Amino acid sequence: MENKYCLTFKKEGYAIFTSHLDMQRLFKRAFKRAGIEIAYSHGYNPHPLMSFVQPLSLGYSSVCEMLEFRTKESYIPEFIAAELAGVMPEGIVVTECVRLEDGKKTLASRCCAAVYEIVIPLGDAVSEKAGSIDLGSFLAQDEIIVTKRNKKKKLVETDIKEKIQSLEASFVDNNLILTTKLDAGSDSNLSPELLLKAFLPFFGIGTDRSEIEISRVELICK
Repeated sequence: MENKYCLTFKKEGYAIFTSHLDMQRLFKRAFKRAGIEIAYSHGYNPHPLMSFVQPLSLGYSSVCEMLEFRTKESYIPEFIAAELAGVMPEGIVVTECVRLEDGKKTLASRCCAAVYEIVIPLGDAVSEKAGSIDLGSFLAQDEIIVTKRNKKKKLVETDIKEKIQSLEASFVDNNLILTTKLDAGSDSNLSPELLLKAFLPFFGIGTDRSEIEISRVELICK
């Protein structure tokens, strides 16, 4: 019987610019270097039985990434964590490995929300904006409409209000810090990019997107 585990890790530094596809390759090589035998699917094109719970967008940092995987042999979780930690490149920091019950539902299918911290530099305008950021007025809108591209690459309007589970704001130095809990998973998903697309113009914030930092701080599974 295959053995099921969940590895949690941080993604920081230059590693935030590693794509999802490259992360898959990185972990496939890491397991091999660590001497841990990953289980493979059956059929004409077998692939390693490992999957990221909620793939992280390029350029985001995270302290809570989760990789679910199966192995041919049974390993002590602490052994897996220690061996993988020793072969990881800079910016990928293994924090824990736990054994999972062999149920039918994957962690990815049970994921329902994610918490993000968004740092928006305001510069000299911070004192002016501090008194005008009224999250109540933003969330009290009947609809929060943004445009996005659908699967056919066409621009469509969508209401994101019900996908924002919580939103808080604070000011640190010259930065506006948003902490938000958003729908995440196969049933309902909201990217922080769409939240920013509605939030910034609503409050007249002209900070360029390239200056804004986004970090995922928690993944929530049912």
